[in-house]
Amino acid sequence: MTASALVVCPERGEVLLTLHRKLRLWLQMGGHCEPGDVTLADAALREAREESGIGALELHPGGPVRLDLHPIPGPCTRHFDVQYVALAPAAAAARISDESLDLRWFGYAEAAEIGDASVALLVGAAREALGV
Repeated sequence: MTASALVVCPERGEVLLTLHRKLRLWLQMGGHCEPGDVTLADAALREAREESGIGALELHPGGPVRLDLHPIPGPCTRHFDVQYVALAPAAAAARISDESLDLRWFGYAEAAEIGDASVALLVGAAREALGV
């Protein structure tokens, strides 16, 4: 089980995606729960803050916007991902982490096109949750 968050800046109409170092795909921020994570929401927010470098992120109220089951390479063959939306302030400056090859802001439509099918569905769910 994993938890992730699509970082969104509604004021700019953009989402932040990471070019995942191992998978070489544009994805939302996320990962496995760690001992200090009390809830999946805690894990998603922690991962989003760590991977984006934006400490001021807050989760959109209302809980997860999507659940996703996807295959992954390696000994663990699938992830069940609980997906949230993290809100970034308009002035947020992202900082790349060592887990990423790149970190970039995209418009909603471009993010849905550059990511895989799961990212496209998550962008749609985020837009619906935010009413944009």
